[in-house]
Amino acid sequence: MIEYTGIISRIESKDVFVFDEESKTEIRCSLRGKFKKDFNLKKDKLYQTDFAVVGDFVNYSLNQDHTGVINKILERRNHLSRKAPKIKGASYRGERLEQVVASNIDIFFIITSICSPEFNNKSVDRFLVTGESSKMNNILVINKTDLDQEKLSSKWFEFYSSIGYKTILTSTYSYEGIDEIRKMLIGKTSLFWGHSGVGKSSLLNSLFPEINLHVGEISQSTNKGKHTTVTVTMLEPSENTFIIDTPGIREIEPYGIKKEDLGHYFIEFSEYINLCRYNTCTHSHEPNCGVISAVIDNKISEVRYESYLRMLETIEDDLHF
Repeated sequence: MIEYTGIISRIESKDVFVFDEESKTEIRCSLRGKFKKDFNLKKDKLYQTDFAVVGDFVNYSLNQDHTGVINKILERRNHLSRKAPKIKGASYRGERLEQVVASNIDIFFIITSICSPEFNNKSVDRFLVTGESSKMNNILVINKTDLDQEKLSSKWFEFYSSIGYKTILTSTYSYEGIDEIRKMLIGKTSLFWGHSGVGKSSLLNSLFPEINLHVGEISQSTNKGKHTTVTVTMLEPSENTFIIDTPGIREIEPYGIKKEDLGHYFIEFSEYINLCRYNTCTHSHEPNCGVISAVIDNKISEVRYESYLRMLETIEDDLHF
């Protein structure tokens, strides 16, 4: 039996589509039965796609009808995940379980908009913590700058740049930032993720018009297309350049982080954490806390610290370790 190697490009119900780099075609595959057996033995799994996700490299064999069977999922270099959305009856004890979004990612582009919908720094911080905890190369994109009548995009650009994050301002109308992003994508596997309505599909169409992603009807209030991506999909707009497009989401909750570890994923806390009296310090109420002292001394932004405290309240909710 001849085995081939490919990369999962999309998953639809029980069908797993594997992209063959040599032939530039997608092979519709099924998972060998051993994967389903392993799944049934693990009560902490919520979705069948937990053990096979877009971005996974796999070994597969071909059937006579040119469909395939996935025999092995190769080890992931990394993966991006979040707490799975709460679905009634989905878990036997009600835990928030891990939903793996994609794997083997070089760049994680966090897409937000300055308005329509309004920029939300606390949501941005949740995306950043999700990326940091997954050891991603995180880049923040603030889209729809052409609608920014109050010039708030420059404020947030400076804010996140000063923390240490690469931040890019973009507009699909003026094409601001489009060339800068396009150059960064070459030869990489990049994931684009953000809340619904931030203009991600329109942004990808501006970067690579040939992919022609569907954009929904124009909103009368914003004059922008509505996000219509419904499943995680990998595209190859140019040779060895892969884009993972994701559905817009309503909530983002980082997965698997303990309270005492959350501060490690706020990158500006790093030089002050070792000054804390306790190595399990949550930087919220403990005496002799290096992070709290840094906030008081204006070395850490109160805006980010407030975001941290809000996240701290729920970070362990419905989790099992």
